Order: sequence, then C-alpha cells, then structure tokens
Amino acid sequence: MRLPYEDYRQFDLSKPDKIFTGLDGWIHGLIGRFKRQGQSLKTLRQQAEKICEQGEQLCHLTDTELQQAMQQQAQLWRRGSTDVSLATSLPLVLETAFRVMGMRAYPEQVMGVLAVSEGQLIEMETGSGKSLTAALAAIPMGWSGAPCHLMTVNDYLAQRDAETFAPLYTFCGLEVGAVTGEMDEPARRVGYHCGVTYTTSKQLLADFLRDRLLMGEVRSGAQYSMRQGLGRGLGGKRVSEPVMRGLDQAILDEADSVLIDEAVSPLLIQAEREAEFLDATVETASQLSEQLELDKDYRLDITSRRVIFTDIGRDKLQGLAQVLPPLWRGGARREQLMGQAVSARAFYHQGEHYVIQDDKIVIVDEFTGRLMPSRSWGQGMHQAVEAKEGVPLSPAKEVKARLSFQRFFRLFRRLGGMTGTAEEAVTEFWRIYRLPVVVIPSHWPMTRSSFSACLTDSAEEKWQAIVQDVQDLHQTGRPVLVGTRSVQDSEKLAERLTAKGLRVDLLNALYHQEEAEIIAEAGLLGRITIATNMAGRGTDIKLAPEVIELGGLHVIVSEPHESSRVDRQLIGRCARQNDPGTYRIYISQDDPLLHRFLPKALKRLSPARLEWAAGIAQSRAEVASAKVRRNVLERDIQQSDNLLFASRIGEY
Repeated sequence: MRLPYEDYRQFDLSKPDKIFTGLDGWIHGLIGRFKRQGQSLKTLRQQAEKICEQGEQLCHLTDTELQQAMQQQAQLWRRGSTDVSLATSLPLVLETAFRVMGMRAYPEQVMGVLAVSEGQLIEMETGSGKSLTAALAAIPMGWSGAPCHLMTVNDYLAQRDAETFAPLYTFCGLEVGAVTGEMDEPARRVGYHCGVTYTTSKQLLADFLRDRLLMGEVRSGAQYSMRQGLGRGLGGKRVSEPVMRGLDQAILDEADSVLIDEAVSPLLIQAEREAEFLDATVETASQLSEQLELDKDYRLDITSRRVIFTDIGRDKLQGLAQVLPPLWRGGARREQLMGQAVSARAFYHQGEHYVIQDDKIVIVDEFTGRLMPSRSWGQGMHQAVEAKEGVPLSPAKEVKARLSFQRFFRLFRRLGGMTGTAEEAVTEFWRIYRLPVVVIPSHWPMTRSSFSACLTDSAEEKWQAIVQDVQDLHQTGRPVLVGTRSVQDSEKLAERLTAKGLRVDLLNALYHQEEAEIIAEAGLLGRITIATNMAGRGTDIKLAPEVIELGGLHVIVSEPHESSRVDRQLIGRCARQNDPGTYRIYISQDDPLLHRFLPKALKRLSPARLEWAAGIAQSRAEVASAKVRRNVLERDIQQSDNLLFASRIGEY
C-alpha cells in the first residue's frame, strides 16, 4: 500500500533556492566562508572518537541483540522521532561494519560521516576509505524510509560498492540496489525501490526526466492518486507507474567529478524527428568547409572554441551557399551550418574528444577518459563530426526535456558528498549547491613526495624524457603509472615503450572494460601502466611488499590538465593508506593547456618559467569552465522557474 507521503516525494518537488548575485552574492559568499570556518574539526573529532569508543564497547552484544537494537533505531528514524540521533545510531552501525565486513572505521571516517549527514562536502585524502564512509552515512538515511541515492562516477563503481556493502546493509535491515546503464525498466524500478540505491548522476537524472515526461500533466501526488483511482490518465488512460521513488537525500562519492566536471552541459532527453535533406546538407557543408582558409576567411577563438568569420569569409560563404538547399542559404543559417563544419575540423579530434566504433562517433569524456556511448553533442555538432569522419550520420533529434546537473542536485532536500579534491572549487560548491567544504585530516601521515617538474621546449623532448624516466624506474623494479590527456597520446606512448622492449598495460577509453583489473595490478613489481585521466578512480592500487621497500608507486603526469583537481586526482593514485610513493609533472611549450589559455605574450617562455606559466593557464582555464557551468545554469533558470513539463515538445 502506497502512503500519501510517498506520492508527495515522488511527484511534488520544492523550488530550488535562489542563486544570489551582486551584493547579495557577496554576502552569501561570506556566509559560506563562515560556515566552512565555523565547522570545528576539534569538536567533530571529539564527537567521532566518542562514537568509535561506544561502538567498540558493543562487542559483548550477540548478533541478534545488535540487530534488535538497530531495528529499534530504524523505527525511530522512520517516525522522525526526536529521540534518535547519529550519536545513538552510529555506534551500532560501526560495530556491525566490523563484524560483517571486518572494517573498523577510523575516527576520521566517522568525522566524515557526521559532516556528510549534516549536508556538507568533505575532502578526504585518497585511499582514506570514502566508500565505507558513504555506506555508514547512508544507513540512517535508508532507515528514514525516504529515497536515498548514493552516486558515484561510473556504473562499475556503483555495482561494485552495492555488492561489496550488501552484507552490511542486509544486517542493518536494509535492501541495497544498483541502477546501471544496461538495466531494463523493471530492473531499474527494483533498484530504485531499495532502501539505498547506488547509481550514477547520469542514470539518475535521465530516469528522473523520463519519469517526468511519462507523467505528462500530472503535477502532484494528489493528482496522481486521483487519476489512478478514477482510472483516468492522459488520453483516457491510467498514468504509468514511474521508475523512481522520487528525490529526497543523496550522497555523492567523487563529488567534484559529479558536481563540477559533469556539469559542463545539461542532460537532454531527445527523440528522432524528420529532417528532409539534412544528411546531404551536413555532408555538403563539411566538404565546403575545406575551401575556407584560417586567418583569411575565419579566425578561431581557442579559449571558447568559437569560429569567427571575417568579412572576406562571409562574402565567400554567400557564394558557396548556392549549392545548399534554400533553407540554408540565408546569412544566419549558412554561418551556423558552416561554423559547425569548421568547428568539427578545428576543435574536435579523434582520440581526444571521440573515438570511432562500429562506424559510430562515441564521445570521450575529457575529464575521465571514459566513453559515453549514450551521449551526443547537440545543435547539429554530432552530425558535423560524423560528416567530417565519413561515417553514417545519426538521425536528427529534437529535445523533449532538458535539465542541468546544477539545477537537478539543488532539488534534493539533503545533499552531502565526499571527494579527494574539493578545495579548488569551494566557492562554486557553496554558491551553486549550498555545500560548505570540510577538509578531514588524514588518518595516516603523508608519505608522498615529488620530483622536480620536467620542463622542455617541445612535446617531442618531453615524450623522450618520459620514456627515459620510465626505463630507469623500471630497472629498479618500481611500478610506474603514466597519466595522459588523450587516447591518442596513451597509444603513442605505449608504442614508444613497447619499441624499447618494455611490457605495457594500456588503459584508455578503448579498453575500459579491463579498468579495475589493470589498476588493481598497477602496484605490482615492475608494472608499467598507461592510463587516460580515468586512472582507475575509486579502485585501490595495492602495492606488493617488495614495492613498498623500493619506494612505492611512481606517478607521471605527462601534461597539466585544464583543471588542477584532475592533476591532484592522478597524483593521488600513489602514496595511499600510508604507502610510500612519488610523482613528477612534465610540461612542454607545446602542451594544449598553454597553447589554449596563455596570453600571446606568454606563449614562448624559457623552459625555466613553464611551471609558472602552466599555473596561470590552469587558473584561466578553471575560470572559463566555471563561466560555462554558470551559463548552463542561468539558461536553465531562464527557461523554467519550475519543473513543469509542457505537453508539447520542447525544452523546460
């Protein structure tokens, strides 16, 4: 039997808080700074240590007694009783985790549980056990009976963590499920109706949009119940049952990836539509774009990835457009069409932004290096890239629904999260999501050390230096993990090392199925692993005992990323859980970061100043990315001040 509050959570959504600007924004920023500084780590540690001590004192309870005590706590959480708190519930959960999983939570992990449960974003050192922290925080949320979603960066981690912690959840009286991309609708519904659901942000947002489209004109739980009771839905039919239970509380693992990196573009639900002559038009435009000359007919704004036609170029377009269908001969339309064709050639590169599989363009996530087979570029750009590569064009599509990740996550009543890299974006976390950042101290002393950066005049010199360093380290037996920006770079480096007689494990978007296995073995004696930015995030690299004696894993950052957080994530693959480890960053004059984001006056510096220049370029890149995300959210807000779906096709 469905309860009224379940319908409310499933259909009725609160309006997100206002985004403050101007003086209000400045004052709001001060409030966020106060909240960050007002969180006393000393007080948090005292609370955590007391809870850990109380948990250890429960060792005398039998399993049956422990479960009975948790059942009582669960009933209090479900009723919303004022007699229940984390201080009374967590000791029971900690003792259960130790008995069932063999995991005794550290005080620092419990500090994280307390902060996340209060709607904060915590930064924990890589290898500090964030997965256990998330599970411990999710259990009281699951006891409340409200939907609890635990999100991470990919399907593999969602499935892995759901299976890993299933014994813990079961002992605590909760069902746990996972929702991944390959599941059909019945399986997804089962996963969402568990007490705690592991999934990814893309899966959750897509299912949320599909549910809202399915409900059509139904705006509330009351409407839904009335129409189901009367047997009348849209068109005289009953309203279909949504897949999800609704939105209420969420915990985000690897929160910076979910809230920042994936928030560059909104998620769209699209449907195929008729578009007469479109294929031929796009292919013709791709061919015509080869006749346009850089710096004569058009200029490239590398920072914003825009094509700017010159007066000469516009005159040339007018002549070229005569072979296009009449619809595309007008000034604005022909510039849009030809601009996309030029952009496809200038800014979208195989092996970096996409790969070709089975005659299809598959996008590669620039931040993680993973394939995104279900995603496509909008506004005709995907077809422009397909035409450039000579693969069959995908059908034209129209948008049925759209929603930015920023707006979506602001719909949750309670939102908390954890990551190894949060400090770089504390302002954005607070301004957009109302998430104050708390840095949790490491349980172990820091054992990571760095080699001085390798600075070169050219990319060729840099790759030669990397090959030589890998060879030297390999001779000592130390394992090496090399991070690259693109699939193309990873494969070229693998070829160079193989030519030297070295065995290489290659991990990029083309070999992502083996990700966990490759990364898990990257700490063995003499291993050489090359990975794109994904670098097995969320998977522990276990070091062989003899490797620890040699100095641990060595990480090579082959070039600085546009986000310093991504560099920190890669560096964080070494020196985990008190293991030793080292890293080194390589920078050349030819690196895309410097080429794209440095002012012209700084683009040809002496190698000695490259590290300083890379810092400037990263700062400019991060500002530009933040501006893109802000524009996405502002457009979302302008298009709709609420989450009502129009019955006609269109955006909302």
